[in-house]
Amino acid sequence: MSKLSVLASPGRRSAALALLGLAALGLSACGGKERPKADLAASQVTTIGVNAYLWRASLDALSFMPLLQADSSGGVIITDWYANPANPGERMKVTVSILDRDLRADALRVAASRQVSQGGTWADAPVQAATVQKLEEIILTRARDLRRGAIEG
Repeated sequence: MSKLSVLASPGRRSAALALLGLAALGLSACGGKERPKADLAASQVTTIGVNAYLWRASLDALSFMPLLQADSSGGVIITDWYANPANPGERMKVTVSILDRDLRADALRVAASRQVSQGGTWADAPVQAATVQKLEEIILTRARDLRRGAIEG
């Protein structure tokens, strides 16, 4: 018996038609209801594992630095060393951690490392607390602007 004759047998054909009919009924039941609209401006946006506004704002704020790692599900962004062309004897590396799914100030942690060139080698140097605080402030302000834009948009 050929494959075509097995597929075309009356028993299989009626089973296939029954399945198609059942699928059509299921789909027609969905058609009349309107889907609820997503609140794009919610303070808790979790489609990527962390708050999407904090994530986007962090990437925007660090866009001038080369990235080593960006893990949206874990909420970690790590940059590579960056030396400002105006000051090539100093370089910075930044790690941003998003700790929560809510858009809150305490859901963001920024850590920075700094090195200075001494005799052709890089030596660790302290980072001013104001530098880290300023970067946190830039990220939080950008995240709030993104959220505000989603509400208005």
